[in-house]
Amino acid sequence: MMKKWIGLIAFVIFALSTILVGCTPEKSDQSKEENNRDELMLSVEGEPDTGFDPTTGWGRYGSPLFQSTLLKRDNDLNIVNDIATGYEVSEDGKIWTVLLRDDVKFSDGKVLTADDVKFTFETAQKNGSVVDLNVLEKVEAVDDFKVTFTLKEAQSTFINSLVVTGIVPKHAYGKDYAENPIGSGPYQLVQWDKGQQLIVKANPEYYGKQPYFQKVTFLFLNEDATFAAAQAGKLDVAAIPASFSKQQVPSMRLEVVKSVDNRGIVFPYVKSGDVTEDGLPIGNDVTADSAIRHAINMAVDRQALIDGVLEGYGSKAFTSVDGLPWWNPETVFEDGDMEGAKTLLKDAGWKDADGDGILEKDTLKAEFSLYYPADDAIRQSLAIAVADMVKPLGINIKVEGASWDTIEQKMHSHAVLMGWGSHDPHEMYNVYSSKYAGIDYYNTGFYKNKKVDEYFEKALAATDSKEAMENWKKAQWDGTTGLSAKGDAPWAWLVNIDHLYLVKDGLDIGKQRIQPHGHGWPVTNNIEEWKWAE
Repeated sequence: MMKKWIGLIAFVIFALSTILVGCTPEKSDQSKEENNRDELMLSVEGEPDTGFDPTTGWGRYGSPLFQSTLLKRDNDLNIVNDIATGYEVSEDGKIWTVLLRDDVKFSDGKVLTADDVKFTFETAQKNGSVVDLNVLEKVEAVDDFKVTFTLKEAQSTFINSLVVTGIVPKHAYGKDYAENPIGSGPYQLVQWDKGQQLIVKANPEYYGKQPYFQKVTFLFLNEDATFAAAQAGKLDVAAIPASFSKQQVPSMRLEVVKSVDNRGIVFPYVKSGDVTEDGLPIGNDVTADSAIRHAINMAVDRQALIDGVLEGYGSKAFTSVDGLPWWNPETVFEDGDMEGAKTLLKDAGWKDADGDGILEKDTLKAEFSLYYPADDAIRQSLAIAVADMVKPLGINIKVEGASWDTIEQKMHSHAVLMGWGSHDPHEMYNVYSSKYAGIDYYNTGFYKNKKVDEYFEKALAATDSKEAMENWKKAQWDGTTGLSAKGDAPWAWLVNIDHLYLVKDGLDIGKQRIQPHGHGWPVTNNIEEWKWAE
């Protein structure tokens, strides 16, 4: 009954939103379609809590929309020029020189110069938010259209800061910028009704290909209301969960986009006994046993998770970077191997001595808690399914739903079902490097492998992209050791979740790239290419 009420309330919110959007007298459906072919209505999740300021994180997981960036990724994830006409890196990898186009204007008509680039990066560094620019020593505007970045040490992944950081105007940046952004991107903000809708229009000053759609409205609806709006014919693009994917919606088709939006179990890697600076317990004696972690990785049937939890819309996950250019495909292994997992545990000294169905090793029982955020139905289902799968091994996983506040207290000493996924290999460094042990939500299990850390350092210090790529791959598995399940198995990666969109028949949303973790609006990365099919 409660779910029905929630859905009803959400639909009322949607109805109010459409009233707010409406600004002309009602017309016939045919007339409206003819006059609004250059307008779109979307519900694709992800209203930003902190607004549209790139210096505090807007645009990290999708197009900044209102701003443009020095470099960008194309639909094949290759890095190409955007505002920049080119860049050079010094032999020691510390000085990055970027040349700018001279024809880029902000939506207020002012020319974008190197001073704006300098201001943007200095502001982002000062804000100290999710934009990690700790490696940046200084940024200088050499002339109007040339800028240099000097790093404290070589870092090959600094290029991703140039890819994702939207440039803000020095002359028009203030405390209310996040709510009233001015930029050089393909669109400019018209109206933001928080919690309801965002209306944008094409930026006539945009230097790139002018978008076909002159007006785009983003509705901020929950999943039930989004689907109801799509059924009612009110949306052109709707992001939906897999649970709605089997239902047909008139005049709309299902678009399935592959992603590295992954889900996996991070294990406490070390034995118990230590605490963090804040006094939180670290380690777990059960998951610190390599045989337990490897047996779970081997026994889990990932395809069954995809079919049962994701309605078939997903792919098996073996690392946090599957399918990306820096992924090592040698990390793939045969999963669902119950007999192999049982043998592994037996050889490691685990046995059911008292006949209660749970293995023991000396005085230690093979059981531990697995936490997931209580409001996430997919993570709940994955956690329960994994617990059921490994029960025949004699491993007892106690599934616990909790708030993130509670999980933060537990995550260094208990397993947690987490999710990551980025177009930046630096995320892999954050998640696995011993330098990030216990920092935020990164290396919560306190994983450490000296060889993996060495590969990370080589990858970051590399001035050649091929050399960097080779070391990222070796960190996952070099034939002997690595951070993947073939190596130390500090995680049991489970699935990559396909992103699903209902799209109006006849609407071409172009080639969709592999999408990152579900923040922002990654489907709009190529919105300038969207058009109605001829």
